[in-house]
Amino acid sequence: MREHFIQKLDALNKWRMKRMSNRNFLIALAFLVGIVGGLAAALLKGLTHSIASFLQDDIEWQYKYFLYLVFPLIGILLSVLYVRKFLKGKKFDHGITPIIYAVSRKSSKIEFHNIYSQIITSALTVGFGGSSGLEAPIAYSGSAIGSNIGRFFGLSYKEVTMLLACGAAAGISGAFDSPIAGMIFAIEILLTEFSIPVLIPLLISSAIAAIVSNLLYSEPLFHTATTGWEIEALFFYLILAVFVGLYTVYFSKLSQGIKKWYAKINNPYHKVWFSGIALGGLIFIFPALYGEGYMTIQAILDGNFNFVVKNSLFSDYRELGWVVFCFSFLTLFAKSLAALITVSSGGNGGIFGPSLVMGGLLGFVFAYGVNLLGIIDLNVPNFVMAGMAGALAGIMHAPLTSIFLIAEITGGYTLMIPLMLVSSISYLINRSVMKHSIYTKGLAESGDLISYEDKDRTVLSMMKLRYLLERNFVVLKLNETPKDRQSDIIHSKRNIFPIVDENDCLIGIIYSERLFSMLLGEEEGVNRTFASLAQKANDIIKVDENMDTVMRKMNREDIWILPVVDLNGKYLGFISKAAVFNKYRALLMRQGNYLE
Repeated sequence: MREHFIQKLDALNKWRMKRMSNRNFLIALAFLVGIVGGLAAALLKGLTHSIASFLQDDIEWQYKYFLYLVFPLIGILLSVLYVRKFLKGKKFDHGITPIIYAVSRKSSKIEFHNIYSQIITSALTVGFGGSSGLEAPIAYSGSAIGSNIGRFFGLSYKEVTMLLACGAAAGISGAFDSPIAGMIFAIEILLTEFSIPVLIPLLISSAIAAIVSNLLYSEPLFHTATTGWEIEALFFYLILAVFVGLYTVYFSKLSQGIKKWYAKINNPYHKVWFSGIALGGLIFIFPALYGEGYMTIQAILDGNFNFVVKNSLFSDYRELGWVVFCFSFLTLFAKSLAALITVSSGGNGGIFGPSLVMGGLLGFVFAYGVNLLGIIDLNVPNFVMAGMAGALAGIMHAPLTSIFLIAEITGGYTLMIPLMLVSSISYLINRSVMKHSIYTKGLAESGDLISYEDKDRTVLSMMKLRYLLERNFVVLKLNETPKDRQSDIIHSKRNIFPIVDENDCLIGIIYSERLFSMLLGEEEGVNRTFASLAQKANDIIKVDENMDTVMRKMNREDIWILPVVDLNGKYLGFISKAAVFNKYRALLMRQGNYLE
């Protein structure tokens, strides 16, 4: 059956290669990715909001609000159980970072189960009140759709990567009903070296996904009556940009700290219980932390400024302006903690959505506080939207995505100038402190990040030492002599010989010039053992060293070849500059071609 299917698939591929160019076929597949990505986005939004609606509206019980304290724990627990029971032996990641890693290191291959697993686990996590967003999971699911469609048709790396990016764009577009932002997200985050030909498939996938998602689930993310911005408020937008930029630096550093702390907990269920209890406590004090948090932002955009305090322990004081200001300020920092706890505990969600909420809260706190002081009467919703754009730009290092996303989801195109200023300043502040975004820092530290700012290092990081090893060398033993190995030495095509002990551990090397001199009688030593003739290598490469380190060692003393050993010192082979340069050229061609 499987062989018959493969034959049919081969026949289909041969037919389309005769009748359709690769470019046109890729555009056709972009349509398909857009349709499936839009369906996935609608399914995720519908499923998540159905769970949330059932828990919040359909359950009638006098004390049901006390369950809100344990709902997030249940959601995270169900997500962990799903991964451990239904995805046995399969790797499950979440967030945008694994997508970038797949492009950099896995030839854009994303496992098929991510198409549905991302939807199920994120719907459980967020639907039950986990304080994270749906955007990263749907981008992951969309990327898996594009990757698997491309590999199903046996496309090349560059074409699979293109479809992966189309899937991510479709996911963001469908989730936010924002086709332009979806396309720009794929370019800024995944295809960081832009070229015009990538634009058409991305536009198609993004637009089709928005249409499909809107047909199936038409509820907008935000709705607001945007008014124009006033030039008198420009100074305050600039101040807000600085505050947002500094906050994104704080959030990025907090994210690193919490990830390191959670990495020390080996038992996944210990993470669940701790996180569930912590989230329950935070939600008890700050009810606005329940779920994505978009409801709170929408209430503020509608002018209901005391909504943040509603249902909290301080709800009786919600008419006092300074209570609203202080409580919103504390909610802002509690949101950062709750979001990171949710995504680090085993629940599935992203930082994309929380970034919007945190930025919106910061914009609200700033404008509302200035109005309380009576300095000027600022348009609070406008500052909320500017704060959302600034937070997204700083945390993700994606200013263009943030500008067009906020403009699209709020209809705030009249705010383009404030959005541009706040986003760019916030991005620059974060970038000056954090060279890499929250998504790429870990990959950069491990050498797994493609960066077009330092192409040499990036291409080197893509190489694996074990695939560049040259092993066709004559190995000499300590107790042997040049006369014993005369025939092997003469017929060797190499001019360097490794010398090893009885355990195959590298002791030293010897060059052919010296050996030939001995064999021809020009130098004494033909009957001496190699133990006495061995020379110390200029340097030794460990098999786990990255290629950047290898090239630094070679360039230090202008060496063209070095021996490689394993972690126990056993000889494995040699690495030469010639092999590195050949691989370097191949990878450059691969990178240069995949966006053509």
